[in-house]
Amino acid sequence: INISVFPPSNACIGRYILNMQITSCGHTYQRCLGDFYVLFNPWCADDPVYMDNQAHRDEYVLNEHGILYEGVHKHITSRPWHFGQFEDGILDICLKILDMGASYHHGSDRDHCWRNDPVHVSMVVNHMISSHTTNSIMKIPENNDYLKGTKPFSWNGSVPILQQWYNGRCRPVRYAYCGSLASVMCTVMRCLGIPSRVVTNFCFPCSIENPLGINEIFDCTGKNLCGKDKLWRYHCWNESWMARRDLNQCCGDWQCLDPTPLETGRGSACSGPTWVRSIREGELDLDYDGHHVFSRVNSNYVGWLSQNNAKKTKFFCDTWPCGQHLITKSVGSEQFEDITGTYKYELGSVKNKEAYYRAYRRIHPGYCNASNCHIERELSSLKNPFLSDSGINMRLKMANCPMYGEDVQLHWLLENLRSENKNLKFNLCAQIITYSGCPMDQFWKDSVNVTLGPREVKKIPLCISYSQYGPYLCDHNIMKVVAVSDPECGEVLMVSRDIVVNRPPVIVKLLSQPRLKVPCTAEISFCNPLQEDMKNCVMTLEGCGLFKEPMTIDLGTLASNQQARTIVEFTPYRLGSHRLLANFGCHKF
Repeated sequence: INISVFPPSNACIGRYILNMQITSCGHTYQRCLGDFYVLFNPWCADDPVYMDNQAHRDEYVLNEHGILYEGVHKHITSRPWHFGQFEDGILDICLKILDMGASYHHGSDRDHCWRNDPVHVSMVVNHMISSHTTNSIMKIPENNDYLKGTKPFSWNGSVPILQQWYNGRCRPVRYAYCGSLASVMCTVMRCLGIPSRVVTNFCFPCSIENPLGINEIFDCTGKNLCGKDKLWRYHCWNESWMARRDLNQCCGDWQCLDPTPLETGRGSACSGPTWVRSIREGELDLDYDGHHVFSRVNSNYVGWLSQNNAKKTKFFCDTWPCGQHLITKSVGSEQFEDITGTYKYELGSVKNKEAYYRAYRRIHPGYCNASNCHIERELSSLKNPFLSDSGINMRLKMANCPMYGEDVQLHWLLENLRSENKNLKFNLCAQIITYSGCPMDQFWKDSVNVTLGPREVKKIPLCISYSQYGPYLCDHNIMKVVAVSDPECGEVLMVSRDIVVNRPPVIVKLLSQPRLKVPCTAEISFCNPLQEDMKNCVMTLEGCGLFKEPMTIDLGTLASNQQARTIVEFTPYRLGSHRLLANFGCHKF
């Protein structure tokens, strides 16, 4: 007997058991034929997650390989990630996540009725990634301390994380950062049949007091002081494709889901789903957490100088607007796609201003009847004056793309816009900054007297040696270089630059042609570029369809300029396109 099952498009997703009842000769008995799974179906036009583009379905549902974008907006770095949504056991783990988070928003899961709605399913998954009090999938380290777990940046894929959570009695895996949280969520959503992708937003504000303003405070040496507000260098979240029946949408569209718990003034919480188009239009009343998402791509940056008498002065500086660069992996390509235009209209355009005024009135109820001119005057009073208003233009330009172990070379460009001489004294400093905007050690300071003739342009070379930054960089490969003019010289000028120090590459070379269930070998090599030993060196290898579980190789200590070569053997156990990932770690990073 051949049995075909056609579940309706509104069926609840999950695991079902198929029983057959047989009556023969007056006797009735049941026989279990097996079990099957019902998932959301982006190929079905009646399903709320329907996506009509085959190339998009291939990328956002079927592709197990992804790319995470990190760094800073002027130096974007990338690293591969294994989503692994089709690996053995992952579907059962994803359904376990729904079981553990079933009480979220619903109180009881007796009828499972919410499991046919991708909106509620996405909310449960979003909450379970890192916000559940006891059974969240991953935990974020407190105060950048991860000695009791795995370094957040050492993960290569979602499968080991989900397996560790499941096998560890659903206790949080230590430790995560925003990129791994968004990627794990992307794995779960794709596994359940919901098209999803990871998005990176550069210059991401996290403000507690003013939703549309982010304040950074510096002392007279240029040191970034730790305040309540944080300007994340980048932040990753998830987008999922679905038609929002609760918003009367008849067609699917991207919804923003951020699984990273962020401080909102009322405690920390994840956010979404939020219709991306409502953010662009400033229609914040339509959706969950719309005002939070809007502020994270539209906040105004303000830089302040804090002096000894607790007086704060605004800098003359040219600031990069928050949320001006949002990217994701392109469909069918290893390049990134700029999707900033889906979240906001072009900066300064009429539509951009109209959306901003509309959102401002909703975020600040006291301005609900204010005119656009009134709001614009209020915004202008909060912004930093431009450097050109002081008669000086400045910028810091990279002279090299530094690798770990190399000196950082910069050119400091100054231009006098006036017809008289300018005599200025500057304090310069360099400081380690975490990706989440936490200022760390200030490791370099200098002071320079600069004289500029009328309309003169001057280029001053700056060099920060590895011996100066090396002992402090650790896992945080971002530093901030700042030049601040002496307040006694008059107007306080400031220019800054975030610099990414690239890690040395790991080279992977296949030594034989991969074939299904046939042993294959690869050579993994890494060279120590430092003028010192690297201790506690470890290589972690991972590959969906290649390794059943990650392989860890202890390399011990690598001397200066020593090259480590390792031959590994693996047997591909699944057809398809596979990627071998190698991650190197040591006491330095």
